Amino acid sequence: MPSVLFVCVKNGGKSQMAAALMRARAGERITVHSAGTRPGTSLNGESVASLTEVGASVEGEHPKPVDPRLLDEVDRVVLLGSEVELEPGSAPVERWETDEPSERGITGMERMRLVRDDIAARVDRLVSELGAG
Repeated sequence: MPSVLFVCVKNGGKSQMAAALMRARAGERITVHSAGTRPGTSLNGESVASLTEVGASVEGEHPKPVDPRLLDEVDRVVLLGSEVELEPGSAPVERWETDEPSERGITGMERMRLVRDDIAARVDRLVSELGAG
């Protein structure tokens, strides 16, 4: 079974979002992990709400640090955003430069939905690439 680790800085928004969307799309056909390089203390409320709108859940999730063992054990590491700094392991690493609607003056839930939809499209491509679609 393929496995993926999604990493952002705080593990409260984008990496949690990617993981929830991957679980919703692939079910148990892909093992999914998420983590942060400097984990925060809680999940982003707007991110959670935007996931609920599309039936993806982060129930039971919380921000957590990167487990260095996973960097060698997973089939893919996905870094979300340009600010993520991570010493790679042996797993292939890719970076997703996600849409940032706030740069265009879009804020609040409208912003979060656009971010979610961008990440969802990338997750769909990765599910297919890993042969779990």
